[in-house]
Amino acid sequence: MTYTADWDSLSNYRVPQWYSDARFGIFIHFGIYSVPAYANEWYSRNMYIQGTREFEHHVKTYGPHKDFGYKDFIPMFKAEKFNADEWADLFKKAGAKYVVPVAEHHDGFQMYKSKISKWNAFEMGPKIDYLGELKKSVEQKGMRFGASSHRIEHWFFMSHGREFESDINDSITKDSLYWPAMKEPEDHYDLYAEPTPTKEFMEDWLLRTKEIIDNYHPEVLYFDWWIQEACLKPYLREMAAYYYNEMEKIGKVGVINYKHDAFPFGVAVPDVERGQMALAQPFIWQTDTAIGRRSWCYTIDNEYKDSEEIVCNLIDAVAKNGNMLLNVGPKPDGTISDEDKKTLLGIGKWLSENSEAIYNSKPYRVAEEGPTKMAGGQFTDKQKINYTPEDIRFTVAHGNIYVHVLKCADNGEYVVKSLGTQKDAASSTGFSGIIRGIKVLANDSPVTFERKEDGLHLKTDYKSEMPVVFKIEML
Repeated sequence: MTYTADWDSLSNYRVPQWYSDARFGIFIHFGIYSVPAYANEWYSRNMYIQGTREFEHHVKTYGPHKDFGYKDFIPMFKAEKFNADEWADLFKKAGAKYVVPVAEHHDGFQMYKSKISKWNAFEMGPKIDYLGELKKSVEQKGMRFGASSHRIEHWFFMSHGREFESDINDSITKDSLYWPAMKEPEDHYDLYAEPTPTKEFMEDWLLRTKEIIDNYHPEVLYFDWWIQEACLKPYLREMAAYYYNEMEKIGKVGVINYKHDAFPFGVAVPDVERGQMALAQPFIWQTDTAIGRRSWCYTIDNEYKDSEEIVCNLIDAVAKNGNMLLNVGPKPDGTISDEDKKTLLGIGKWLSENSEAIYNSKPYRVAEEGPTKMAGGQFTDKQKINYTPEDIRFTVAHGNIYVHVLKCADNGEYVVKSLGTQKDAASSTGFSGIIRGIKVLANDSPVTFERKEDGLHLKTDYKSEMPVVFKIEML
C-alpha cells in the first residue's frame, strides 16, 4: 500500500515477520567519541560543561577548549584497522540476525557519505563510507542491515560551549559541526521544551534521515529519544510515510524503533533502553542494551557484561515477546575489543546450541516463574541479576514448549511448577497436554521426568555455566 503522512494511514503498518522471528541484533556505537575514549559517548557535550570530570580531563589532556575543541579529534579518528568483513563475521558468529550501526550520533558527525554536510566520515577522519561498507558485508553474511539516527539532540548538545571561551561561540554558522548549539532544556522529557527547534533545523533533520533511507535502505531505522517533542510530530509523520513507501518500492518492509511514545502505538516498534518489559506483551518490542555497562562507546575503563548475563536478559526478553539489540563499542582504530569479542562469541555458542528455542519462537501462555523478576522500565541493567534454578522462562516453537532455566542446578534436579498435573482437566489456566518426551536442547541428552501436582519434575546429568533449555515435545 501507499502510506500518507497521517497517523490514520500509518496505522495500517504491520511489523514484518522476519523482525519478529529474528530476536537478536547488534547495535554499534563507533565515532569521534571513540577517540578520547573517556567516560562515555556523551563526551562531546560533557567536555564543554564546566566542573564535570570530562571538562577537567579535557583541559588536562588536550589543553584549553579554545585551542582544542571536539572537532579537533576528527584527524585522530582514523579507523585504520576497520574491516567490515571481519565485523560481519564476528556478528554472524554471535548469532545476530540484524546489525544497526549508528549513522549519526548527538555529536553531529555523519558516519556515511553525505551531500548535506562536509562533516562526515567519507570526507574527514577515516575517509570511508562506513555505513556503505558495513551494509555490504552484513548483507553478504545473510543478516539484515539497519541504521540509527541520534541527530535530533544535536539541537542543544553542544550548547554549553557558548558559556565560556571555547571553539563554540556566536560566530558558528550552519556549515559548522557544532551548529546550532542552542540552549539545552532543563527537562529533557518536557514535550514542549523551549527554545523549540526551528523549522530550519527540523527540515535539516528530515533531509538527513531521507538521505540515509535513499542511499542505504536500512531495514531497521532506529531513533533515540527526544523525537517525541510536540513540534516534531509533522516531521515524524512525513518521515515514516516516506520510509515505509521507499522500502515497499524495493519489496521490503522497514522497521522503525522509537522510545517514549514518540509514535502512536501500532505505527512502529517500541524500544526500551537498557531495560525490559516487566510482563509478556501481545506486541513485538525491543530492548537495546550494551555489553559495556558504563558506556555505549569504547572507553578505556568500561565494565563488560559476560555472555551469561546477556543470554539471561535475551531469554527474558524473548519470553515476553521482545527482541534484543546488543551494542558493541569498537576502538578508534576500527578493531573490536577482546572483551566484546569474548562476550559475543559466548552468546553465539549458546545460541548455536539452543537456536530453535529463540529464533522464530513465540511466547508461551506463561512467560516466567520463579523468585527473581526482571524489573520493568529503562536503565535497569546497572547490576548483574543473580538467578536461581527456580527461575524459569518459556518460549514455544515447532509444536514444542521450551523451558529455559536461567541457572543450572548442581544436582541436576528441577521443578517446573507451571507444567504440573491439575485436578480439573477442563481448566483453561493449567497445562493438560500430553508430553511425548523431554531432552536437553543443547546436546539432546535424555531427561527423566514425572508430572506431579506441584509441577513437572526433571532430572538430568547435564551441567553448564550457562542457562539450560529443556525441549518438551508434545504428543
